[in-house]
Amino acid sequence: QVQLMESGGGLVQPGGSLRLSCAASGNIFGINVMGWYRQDPGNERELVASSGSTYYADSVKGRFTISRDNAKNTVFLQMNNLKPEDTGVYYCNFFDGSDYWGQGTQVNVSP
Repeated sequence: QVQLMESGGGLVQPGGSLRLSCAASGNIFGINVMGWYRQDPGNERELVASSGSTYYADSVKGRFTISRDNAKNTVFLQMNNLKPEDTGVYYCNFFDGSDYWGQGTQVNVSP
């Protein structure tokens, strides 16, 4: 089992920045990929960024940056120039053949 602990969400005005963190612990062996998903009420969870081959959703390219500290099994999402449409619950994902999810952290972008 792998446990994920997220932090860094909150309320920010449009144009502001937030940094999300996700630390993985537990049975971590071999190759794995970590990433961030976002879910709005009534919508499916969508991939925002992934450390594997450094993928970004078109809506966040140029504004969000994913990075990873492999020594600490931690992934970060730096979110700049935030827009109201970035609002949602952000979930950390860890994949090593099995999917593991964090509890989610709320991001609200509002004037």
